[in-house]
Amino acid sequence: MVNLLTGPKGSGKTQQMIELANQQAKACNGNVVFIKNSHRDTSSVTFDIRVVCMDDYEAIKNIDEYIGFLYGMYSANHDVECIFIDGILKRDHIKAEDMPKFVERLKGISAQCGIDFYVSISADKSELSNVDLTDCKVLN
Repeated sequence: MVNLLTGPKGSGKTQQMIELANQQAKACNGNVVFIKNSHRDTSSVTFDIRVVCMDDYEAIKNIDEYIGFLYGMYSANHDVECIFIDGILKRDHIKAEDMPKFVERLKGISAQCGIDFYVSISADKSELSNVDLTDCKVLN
């Protein structure tokens, strides 16, 4: 399942993502991964969540490379059950027009690997009208 958390910058999406990740860490049998853009604000993520900072992977410059990164993460650990991606549009080379392709690719990975994705997007739901929300859940 692909879960989307949308809203303008500064609307509290990151804190909601952290709370959801902490809840999933308690409920999941597998591993939870929290992907964020910088090394800030990791103290409120529970210790058993794997936090990945994308600042450490500057070579990832587009959606295809990001998807490859996710597949690599799964291939290294088949126990990954939930992946939280905070602020996908904060990556310099990923734009709102990339979201339809990105969400479709996430749906495929979710179905193939059994991973639930939670993605925060700094955009209003109306700005994502070209994204096929079939098999997605919008959390707000």
